[in-house]
Amino acid sequence: MTDAQTSPDDEVAAETDRQAMIMIRPSRHTLPEDIFAISIGVALVSFGVYLFQQAELVVSGVAGIALTISYATGLDFSVLFFALNLPFYALAVRGMGWRFVIKTFCAIALMSVLVRFYPVLISIEALEPGLAAMLGGIMIGLGLLALFRHGAGLGGINILVYWLQSKRGMRAGYVQLGIDALILTGAALVIGWQGIVWSVAGAVMFNLILGVNHKPGRYVGVN
Repeated sequence: MTDAQTSPDDEVAAETDRQAMIMIRPSRHTLPEDIFAISIGVALVSFGVYLFQQAELVVSGVAGIALTISYATGLDFSVLFFALNLPFYALAVRGMGWRFVIKTFCAIALMSVLVRFYPVLISIEALEPGLAAMLGGIMIGLGLLALFRHGAGLGGINILVYWLQSKRGMRAGYVQLGIDALILTGAALVIGWQGIVWSVAGAVMFNLILGVNHKPGRYVGVN
């Protein structure tokens, strides 16, 4: 392979590296703009995760771990998602700053509440996994796009991979891919390989949305 050629894994890893850096850049938005956009972003991601949950699919990161444990044990996803993210805030404070931590904490808390109460407000009688993967992936992608552009995140795994890159020199993209592969392998024992296939399809959908739209120079709100 020549220097000009890159593999698909290299492109995915580079995209993850870029997202990790853009996410912590200083925001040029006002506080009301941040509150509005982060609230909309969390609402979209939360509903996307709710669709995945109704079809017994998983996503990457801490949400994927929480969903897998929830399916296996019957424990509440919202409580698991909130609790599993707590240890990562210490890393975020040291490596990403208080502004990012406060925004991310609020986003995670709001998502925990919304996913907990969606089943009370919405009743879904039947949902095909393929439709859940596509629609859920679109909503998660658009929601994450809003969050990233306003300096917030939703997962402790992203914090961990950024910390490993900045403090240990490990390539964030490859670390993220490795962790996600482990999460999906564990989830396969609970939801089966058909569920994993649809889960990966949903992940491809929201990563495509981020890859196409979340690029430097295309958005005036980010330096």
